[in-house]
Amino acid sequence: MKTAILLTISNIFMTIAWYGHLKYKESPLWKVIIISWLIAFAEYCFQVPANRIGHYHFSAAQLKTIQEVITLIVFSIFSILYLKEEFKWNYAVGFLLIIGAVFFIFKK
Repeated sequence: MKTAILLTISNIFMTIAWYGHLKYKESPLWKVIIISWLIAFAEYCFQVPANRIGHYHFSAAQLKTIQEVITLIVFSIFSILYLKEEFKWNYAVGFLLIIGAVFFIFKK
């Protein structure tokens, strides 16, 4: 559970760093790059411990899969609430197919 919580916090920072500047297209690129790097530093402060702790219980492939599912959830919420973008049916189908892959990654 600790791994999932840390990865979720990490992904919130990552999503903000990667996509938050899209609402500020008038800002100089060099500024948003620096700000994004500072936000990404905070992301790494959660991501590195999450993977270190999680690797005691999960394989690296399983950790990556957990991270990707969390990323899809965080990104979907972010794009709807912050970027005000529509969540289309084909996004849902694509995300469900990716989440379906989790079954095979975690299958013994």
